[in-house]
Amino acid sequence: MLAVALGLAFAVSTAAGAGTLDDLKKNGTIRLGVREDTKPFSYIDTDGTAKGYVVDLCLAVVEKLKAAYSLPDLKTEYVKVTTETRFDAISQGKVDLLCGPDTVTLKRREQVSFSVPVFITGAAVLYRTDGPSSLYDLKDKKVGVKSGTTTETVLNGVLKKLDIAAQVVTYDSYEAGAKALGNNEISVFFGDRGILVDLLKSSGNDQLKLGDLMLSAETYALGLRRDDEDFRLAVDRALSQIYVSKDLTHILRTNFGDRPPGPILESLFLASALPD
Repeated sequence: MLAVALGLAFAVSTAAGAGTLDDLKKNGTIRLGVREDTKPFSYIDTDGTAKGYVVDLCLAVVEKLKAAYSLPDLKTEYVKVTTETRFDAISQGKVDLLCGPDTVTLKRREQVSFSVPVFITGAAVLYRTDGPSSLYDLKDKKVGVKSGTTTETVLNGVLKKLDIAAQVVTYDSYEAGAKALGNNEISVFFGDRGILVDLLKSSGNDQLKLGDLMLSAETYALGLRRDDEDFRLAVDRALSQIYVSKDLTHILRTNFGDRPPGPILESLFLASALPD
């Protein structure tokens, strides 16, 4: 009985010790968690393909992994995740790498691990030209926010701190929130600034404006399994190589046009490109 128990314990220990790199070599497939509605970072295009800045970074990482670990035939599988399911998908082993606008927080690091940073942004506000002009004007007003995001947490904290009695209405998508704002159902809509910029550009509604106010500064990174330092090191090494190559310029231009990344983002790439 003791021998059987020890054998079972060893089998469980061995299985638990198997890392993502071992899985990639065994299965020949890497599963990327992508979002449907967070353009320009991670979204499903009209032709059904996954696109976006973070998706393109992940694909560049995959190419580096192929070369570094002699996996020329490594296939890519896209797994759709939502704001609510993304981190569970990692911890439950359904996804190998999260490729979306995922903010690093200490609470989230209790569940998943993160790569070096891939972007920096913050919570911003979209408003109508005839709407409130300051946070204090939101008293007794309905304000919208994307549900399940760090922006929702930040917004509730700011309103409480400033003692602003606003009614917070959550939406399942950025598009739904922007539509509600355009229909005068809410006074303002809060969300990730990078996503709001793209949303405003594609809306064609000249009555909507993006405020200069930033409620937070948030860092995005690629989510991956906890306690898998070998895979995290491999991903960080790949990103570090990408950040000092022409690949980064191509990825930025593909998703953001010819606009320069700006000094803050440039500093982020310089700091995140770790020496080997």
